[in-house]
Amino acid sequence: MTNKYLYITLLSLLGLTAEHLEVIAQKGGVPRLVVNITIDQLSEDYLEAFAPLYGDKGFRRLLRDGLVCEHGSYAFSPVDRASAIAALTTGTTPYYNSIVGLQWLNRETLRPVGCVDDERHPGLLTSETASPAKLDVSTLADELKVATAGQALVHSIAPWREAAVLAAGHSADGAWWIDDHYGEWCTSQYYTKLVPQWLTAHNSSNAPRLKAYEGEWEPFSLQAASFNHYTQTSIEKPFKHKFSGDYRHQQYKLSALVNTDVTELALLCLASTALGSDNITDLLNLTYYAGPAMGMSLTDCQQELQDTYMRLDRELGRLIDYVLQMLGNDEVLFTLTSTGYEQAASVDYSSYRIPSGQLYMNRTAHLLNMYLGAIWGQGNYVEASYRNHLFLNHKLLETKKISMAEALSRSQELVAMMSGVRNVYTSLQLLTDQNQQLQKIRNGYNPSRCGDIIIEPAPGWHVINEDTQEDFLWRAQFTQFPIIFYGANVKAGRIDTPVTTDRIAPTIAHAIRIRAPNACQTEPLF
Repeated sequence: MTNKYLYITLLSLLGLTAEHLEVIAQKGGVPRLVVNITIDQLSEDYLEAFAPLYGDKGFRRLLRDGLVCEHGSYAFSPVDRASAIAALTTGTTPYYNSIVGLQWLNRETLRPVGCVDDERHPGLLTSETASPAKLDVSTLADELKVATAGQALVHSIAPWREAAVLAAGHSADGAWWIDDHYGEWCTSQYYTKLVPQWLTAHNSSNAPRLKAYEGEWEPFSLQAASFNHYTQTSIEKPFKHKFSGDYRHQQYKLSALVNTDVTELALLCLASTALGSDNITDLLNLTYYAGPAMGMSLTDCQQELQDTYMRLDRELGRLIDYVLQMLGNDEVLFTLTSTGYEQAASVDYSSYRIPSGQLYMNRTAHLLNMYLGAIWGQGNYVEASYRNHLFLNHKLLETKKISMAEALSRSQELVAMMSGVRNVYTSLQLLTDQNQQLQKIRNGYNPSRCGDIIIEPAPGWHVINEDTQEDFLWRAQFTQFPIIFYGANVKAGRIDTPVTTDRIAPTIAHAIRIRAPNACQTEPLF
């Protein structure tokens, strides 16, 4: 009997079917490169609506030939760009990875702090400091470095500092983003002490600032200018935008043009750093943009959004073509998903007679201080407020011998009666209550980064902080988006059951045969 027939006989004795044989036959080696793509604010609705504008090499290829999880979601709330990317790369929620948002209030200084701010690590080509020190667990990139004794190459490219750093993790070779002031690609001395020559040359000839100062954003083609998904409105005239003022680079990073910069640096990085050139798996993290144009509301940038998806489709096609030509389909694994939120522009609902209002956090804190003072004597019981969080004065409560449980309970009772408050959660409740209805709120909570009292405003209400002049509109909105795997012997198919994004990291880890990040508790998809 030949070895081939002996192998088949053994599989039969083990109860394996022809389907298992097919899977085993198709399973190749570990891919030499993983390209992990996150698209900020990508929406399934728009992805489908703008399909007539796509070519054959971008979204269409991924949706046709990839394994598509149609109903992606995050296992926590609320979600923003920073918390989403941290969750994607760690395979867990803010409860464990500690990245609850772009900023939070430092309990010691009572001042806001950025999620990657770190004065110990100055920037290169930027005045911004940055490190992943506040990310409390390992990332996919970290585990890849550990598994390969540091030999794997890891680079991360994004328009924004927090996206680049959080995706890169603690041990990457490079994290690159566009500086808000100078409009050049930059990094932190945490990752390297010297700017590589390839980046210096690129900044000299093709820095984003050159387009932000001299370029204009107008429709990519006449097709995009004439096509109109928004059937409830008339076709708009083609747009034309120039970037101006002190914030021109921030405007540029919220335009479709920035995606070309991400692709160009990605291709240069691939060519200059030998990513994927040997049998040790390397990782390239990329972040693109698909949100509202330049901070406008969706109703004011309909044509711009269409153009964004059309241009993004071209950039994805260009990236995939280059990588496949360099390595081949079997040697690279692409993943693509969304940050899963939508940046809501301020809307005056009251002018449309839709229930709305203003929830003033400082006034809420003042009323709560008066209430608790009437019970236990005058004092500053609420130290600070930030966004929809209230921070109690732990030292004062300890001095007055007031239990935290009682202080939280009384505070919850009062705040719950205020106008515009839909629900109130306490830190003790989120740490101890096993009610499954609280799961997403609990997953988005972190005891060292969040307040003692978390207010859930009524949808359509504005949360206003009188000290910082921050005004944000609260929306209880679900954003549908896909999770796509493509290449590296992944069979095309559709998964129509809901899939949470914390399963992406363990799936990639399984595909490249390394351990999942150390706080990841979910199983691989396949």
